Amino acid sequence: MIYEAHSVRARIFAAIRQVPPGKVSTYGAIARAAGLPRGARQVAAALRGGFGLPWHRILGAGGEIKLRGHSAFEQRMRLESEGVIFRGRRVNMARHEHNFDRPSKSSKASPPKKSKRHAHDLTEAVVARSGSRRKKRRIPKS
Repeated sequence: MIYEAHSVRARIFAAIRQVPPGKVSTYGAIARAAGLPRGARQVAAALRGGFGLPWHRILGAGGEIKLRGHSAFEQRMRLESEGVIFRGRRVNMARHEHNFDRPSKSSKASPPKKSKRHAHDLTEAVVARSGSRRKKRRIPKS
């Protein structure tokens, strides 16, 4: 378990280090680049304990600085010194957002096609997930 946490943190740090000067990224984008969809809070926690990282290049969704007080002021000053342009309290993400490399579609295997679900299939799934010990019930076709 500890080894797993260490590898997750290492993947997050590697993704953060990919953001070049003059560019920014969001907590969610870093999480996706590290292979952790919906792991934005893990990115924030890793940044609290990481040293030597370009922490100021990581923003909230929409380019908003999520820090408060002196830290927010310092983050804005660091970004402006790198040439990042703000629109009010937010960074101009259209101009400054870092896009992580994604594997090409040709290298990916195509996902299996999903079968069509019918109403009776959905009812069976709900009964099966309800946690009761009842048998699955089929709805007669009308």
